[in-house]
Amino acid sequence: MMTGGMGYSMSLLRNPEVKRSFLIFLGITVAAIVLGLILGTGYGLFAFCLCFLFDAVYLISTKKRYKNIEKLSREIDLVLHGKESIHLDEYAEGELSILQSEISKMTIRLKEQAGALRKDKTYLADSIADISHQIRTPLTSINIIVSLLQSPELELERRKTLIQELKKLLSRIDWLISTLLKMSRLEAGMTRFKKEKVLVSALIKKAVQPLAIPMELRGQELKTSIKGGAFYLGDLAWSVEAVSNILKNCLEHTPKGGIIEVEAEQNAVYTEIAISDSGSGIDDADLPHLFERFYKGKNSNSQSFGIGLALARMIVTEQNGTVKAENKPGAGAQFTIRFYKGII
Repeated sequence: MMTGGMGYSMSLLRNPEVKRSFLIFLGITVAAIVLGLILGTGYGLFAFCLCFLFDAVYLISTKKRYKNIEKLSREIDLVLHGKESIHLDEYAEGELSILQSEISKMTIRLKEQAGALRKDKTYLADSIADISHQIRTPLTSINIIVSLLQSPELELERRKTLIQELKKLLSRIDWLISTLLKMSRLEAGMTRFKKEKVLVSALIKKAVQPLAIPMELRGQELKTSIKGGAFYLGDLAWSVEAVSNILKNCLEHTPKGGIIEVEAEQNAVYTEIAISDSGSGIDDADLPHLFERFYKGKNSNSQSFGIGLALARMIVTEQNGTVKAENKPGAGAQFTIRFYKGII
């Protein structure tokens, strides 16, 4: 019923359904007229007029209905070729009302899908651009270091220093790719989180392990206060990833000799983990965007990719939790994680 290849010229007598019905009515009309003539000329004339009127009403109403269907088909075709919307109110009568309702649902759904596809395309393009930029920076440094290492006159100590820097850069790229893959799996729904009893004390212990040496080198102190054996139902491994990223952020923004505190408690509604530092805090302009992918605040260092906190929020959210960032009344930043016992 579409225009173009599926277009058609609406002719009632070419329509098999109408043609079949018309022949049946014509047969009934002839039979009625013959029967009327047998009874008398007046009866035959009356039967002829009545049947003619009935057939005319049927053909006119049928023609009007099929014209509406043809018009509706053209409207649908326009939607499929980019028209924003169609007006279906005029079809909301009689037997076309059900069709109108279903087409309205289909149109809305198609518009939603088209909008989602446009948004996904934009997001994908922006993500690819961001990832390219993030990887290009360390790759540029790697190319420079490699060119320097090729010099035969390079001193041994300088060569060792450059090799160490090269390892750091390769490690950064490896971490970036690994983190992006984890985020992609989460977004695609390919990761299934366990629902096991997770002791907050065990979680903090595992999350701090990879950061112990950097904290020691910076002379930073970690204080923990976990009340009443706090726990929640979740995935320990993924939770360690999230908390570790938040701790790493605090570490990077805490001066040498500073303090990082972790406090945890639970109640009937949720288990709360508060991680704070004694740094300069978070700029007010950064607070609304802190958990956005590739967002780097004003106080971010040059080594930051801006994806650690985004991954942390994704992980916490997948475990029926929330995470927020704020500035403490005194000084420093605080991240509050809550794992809820019920659905939120």
